[in-house]
Amino acid sequence: MVKADSGAITGYEAELWKMANSLRGNMDAAEYKHVVLGLIFLKYVSDAFEELRERLLREPEADPEDPEEYIAQQVFWVPLAARWENLQNEAKQPDIGQLVDRAMDAIERDNPALKDVLPKDYARQSLDKTRLGQLIDLISNIKVGDEESRSKDVLGRIYEYFLSQFAGAEGKKGGEFYTPRCVVKLLVEMIEPYQGKVYDPCCGSSGMFVQSKEFIDAHANGNGNGGLRTQAPDTPIYGQESNYTTWRMAKMNLAIRGIDSSQIFHGDTFHDDRHPDLKADYILANPPFNISDWGGETLQDDPRWKFAPPPPGNANFAWVQHIIHHLSPNGVAGFVLANGSMTSETNNEGEIRKKIIEEGLVDCIVALPGQLFYSTQISACLWFISRNKKHGQFRNRTTEILFIDARKMGQMVSRTHRELTDEEIKKIVKTYHTWRGANYQSEYNNISGFCKGATIEEVHQNDYMLNSGRYVGLKTEERDTEGFEEKLMCLTNQWIEQQSSKRQLDDVIYNNLYRLGFIKDRKQ
Repeated sequence: MVKADSGAITGYEAELWKMANSLRGNMDAAEYKHVVLGLIFLKYVSDAFEELRERLLREPEADPEDPEEYIAQQVFWVPLAARWENLQNEAKQPDIGQLVDRAMDAIERDNPALKDVLPKDYARQSLDKTRLGQLIDLISNIKVGDEESRSKDVLGRIYEYFLSQFAGAEGKKGGEFYTPRCVVKLLVEMIEPYQGKVYDPCCGSSGMFVQSKEFIDAHANGNGNGGLRTQAPDTPIYGQESNYTTWRMAKMNLAIRGIDSSQIFHGDTFHDDRHPDLKADYILANPPFNISDWGGETLQDDPRWKFAPPPPGNANFAWVQHIIHHLSPNGVAGFVLANGSMTSETNNEGEIRKKIIEEGLVDCIVALPGQLFYSTQISACLWFISRNKKHGQFRNRTTEILFIDARKMGQMVSRTHRELTDEEIKKIVKTYHTWRGANYQSEYNNISGFCKGATIEEVHQNDYMLNSGRYVGLKTEERDTEGFEEKLMCLTNQWIEQQSSKRQLDDVIYNNLYRLGFIKDRKQ
């Protein structure tokens, strides 16, 4: 099996997906997602429970039917009706859907951390009970929750892979809850959320938190500069997700990794901010691009809009200002935005961007290649915001912004999807950390066609446009090595982006004509 550098395929996950997906029949991927992931979660809980129960049975002073014995070991208590062996024995029965629903209810009842999280609609008429029984038999053949499997993060790998496959199967709609692993890894490695509060205002399935934990675990015995850490740091997480079913998926995703999700709330971040007083040390986010129905017209006087009210027709700069509002005095943020955010002048977006730049908050802009995201085929970019560029060990870069052009990076892993490799991620991360002064082994140098540290004055001369191509220029020797199909796809993406820019320019012209009195109705 081919292994992608990004770690998306790490073993038998692809074969398991193939078998599980073959049982889907005519069921929509969005619906089937919760059927499969709920059962896999239930199998994980049962595996961990049964392993500890077997150990307790051998201990004369222990009571294997006492829930406190399991809570003390940070293992979910599984009531008799919810134990996997019982479900497997009844998998061929016509009422298997009802039995699974009762199992989910019982686990939620006895484990408050899972309240209202698990799917409980396996008894519905539209779910083929024969296929459900076959799926239970299939999942019965894998160990995901015993100690050995947990040490290898078997469930985490399966869950991650299945999430990505469902996002691909659902296309644009499914991609909204899942940020590709390579993009999350790049964000996390760039801002290094080692110690402090981590926040994601639109957390989807919680990929940012999972990757942050992996980063922390990987650096638990070293700080990257030769020093040693004696214990894992305290890094509480805070999040919010507006889609209820996605929020439930996020809670399950964190539960299987033992991450406290008590501060992950369901709700509309703009209209019901569940963390109003939070000042986070690290913010990671992939907000939905260009949403026009976010209700901005009712929030014009919101205190989060320090620089100016964002336009009601596009939430991009509402997300940016929300993130800045929630940063601590020395906080850093890394987030994904649509490419239009770098150049848009529609309504007052250009003015907001200008003020943020002049405030010295923009640290780095990374232009990404197209086809990384399941939710859109057009390119996106990464923004990195720093509240205090003088903070800590970093070199003083208060009057500069680093531009990195990664549009030529990535490898096609399918006809429609691209991934950044580990080596490419390392190159981008090393460039940023060297520019910031955190990498003492290297001296930063601008590289034509790839990176440049531009002064804010230079950005001002470019009308506060942040598209990296304006600054990094072309490679010294640019060779045409792309195949026809890849080149055509790249040109297609460029055309889509140009169409988006055209629409933005049309809006500007339209509104200017409105101000001059030639058009009666203003376009929002």
